[in-house]
Amino acid sequence: MSTKGAITFLLPVLVIMLLVSSCGETIEPSPESDKLNAYLDKKFDEYVDRHPEYQTYLGIKKNYDRWDDISPRVQEAELKVSRRSLQWLLDSINTDLLNEQALLSYTLYKQKLEQQIADHRYRLYNYPLNQMSGKQSGVPAFLINMHKITKKKDAKDYIKRLIAIRPLFDQLIENLREREKTGVIAPNYVFDHVLNDSKNVISGFPFAGEDSCALFKDFHDKVMDLDVSLTEKDELLNLSKAALLGSVKPAYHKLIGLVNTLMGTYNEEDGVWRLEGGAAFYENALQRTTTTEMSAEEIHQLGLIEVNRIHEEMTTIKNNVGFKGSLKEFFVELKENDVYYYPQTESGKKEYIKEAENIINSFKRRLDDLFITKPTADMNVKSVEAFREKSAGKAFYQRAAPDGSRPGTYYANTYRMRMMPKYQMEALAYHEGIPGHHMQISIAQELKGLPKFRKYGGYTAYVEGWGLYSEYLPKELGFYSDPYSDFGRLAMELWRSCRLVVDTGIHAKKWTREQSIEYYMENTPNDELDCIKMVERHVVYPSQATAYKIGMNKIIELKDRAREILGEKFDIREFHETILARGAVPLNILEKHVEEMIADKLK
Repeated sequence: MSTKGAITFLLPVLVIMLLVSSCGETIEPSPESDKLNAYLDKKFDEYVDRHPEYQTYLGIKKNYDRWDDISPRVQEAELKVSRRSLQWLLDSINTDLLNEQALLSYTLYKQKLEQQIADHRYRLYNYPLNQMSGKQSGVPAFLINMHKITKKKDAKDYIKRLIAIRPLFDQLIENLREREKTGVIAPNYVFDHVLNDSKNVISGFPFAGEDSCALFKDFHDKVMDLDVSLTEKDELLNLSKAALLGSVKPAYHKLIGLVNTLMGTYNEEDGVWRLEGGAAFYENALQRTTTTEMSAEEIHQLGLIEVNRIHEEMTTIKNNVGFKGSLKEFFVELKENDVYYYPQTESGKKEYIKEAENIINSFKRRLDDLFITKPTADMNVKSVEAFREKSAGKAFYQRAAPDGSRPGTYYANTYRMRMMPKYQMEALAYHEGIPGHHMQISIAQELKGLPKFRKYGGYTAYVEGWGLYSEYLPKELGFYSDPYSDFGRLAMELWRSCRLVVDTGIHAKKWTREQSIEYYMENTPNDELDCIKMVERHVVYPSQATAYKIGMNKIIELKDRAREILGEKFDIREFHETILARGAVPLNILEKHVEEMIADKLK
């Protein structure tokens, strides 16, 4: 999963980004295209100016002491901006005068605006507090991972951000109250995670408890590396303690109080079908996520078909390694035998991270065989921080800063090593790292010549489809030589196929949390906690998890078609260039790009 900022809305926010073409295309000069591109960059810069957190995310130290305004009024203001921008496009641009790339930018931006305007009616259909990307864990994670301190002013800005958590959480509470009025309340088990995260953040020095709290430790370590006097360092540390005790602590206590109240009043069911207009909302969310017209029923049936196919391939591997029992018994063997897991110790966690690094470094040596364009951004592998590891997902990727000040990061959650089997390590590292999210996202933001809005985001089906395709790709090069590792690759694909079944089961077929967990437990070798976390993720991110398999299937379908038609003229490097070097696009446009590549090769 790419965090490209984890999605906080039930309806995935569509921030469309296409990338520049580095595939040798000549873009015809055009005054109308220049006019459009200048406008698009201006609107992107204005958006960045309105979002201090996004500035930090991009490595820009502007408004470094502020948080985003998340008050309900902001959504209304953004709606007005979108309407004005759409009207400008319609009134001011003659599409007949645009070159090919500018016309694509126009089409994508216009579609983005139209969808933002249409989806405003669903603005409350989300849980601002959730276990995946809620502010209770997102705020400290942001400060720890994004807020760099290289000079004294940065440290003072960090302190100002600590102080500003209190008004930020007041806005958050306002959002929760607004949703409460319409019945959009998370189930209690989601709030259980929120409470756990919140209590972890305010545990340890200078609060109660042992050791230091995560925020103070982070600030302390960053300040101690500054080239300032000890007196100045002590002054900064004292100011941070005052901010933590005077602002952060009461902010979290107030939030905890509200959550306890909501839990005592509500215990909502799982799927969005229970909301007014929930069925229509979900079908709309599926279309946005998958960039297709597939219905919930079609996606559900596709999932069932894929689960059966993968079970058959798994059975073949099971038989080949000499296991005599059934596939379900093999699943039990993989779940219960310690040989398939690193130990639940600090050394075991470090071994996992080190081996993940080795897997990625090994694949790096084959990049020239597969890719024309390669990113310059580096990447590393880290364990998810202790304060959020219990509620966080299994693995996710955080993009590199465009200016090179921060590498891309593959986060592996080592909270429970039973969730991280050795036989799935290869596939997981390829997905989150190289050739997966790090490759695709870094290439995107390093491309030159296109409007900025096309460089910093993506369509979920494209981004996650590439990630899942990246698990499969190494097999064609001879990786997964260990049959258990190849079984792990299939287990990961099976996991994404089950998601098609369960996501639609919960939100369209009224499956319960327990029924959904049971489906994963019966059909996959994954640990029970893994299954629980995934079901709870479905609940707070309707439709999001359907993107992976649908996107992967489309990319493989396009590659098979190109290979069949081109025969000896097929070049895997050129195919990947076609997929990556124009950027993130809806799947129908991706198909058009591949068809154009095929036609050009046949000339």
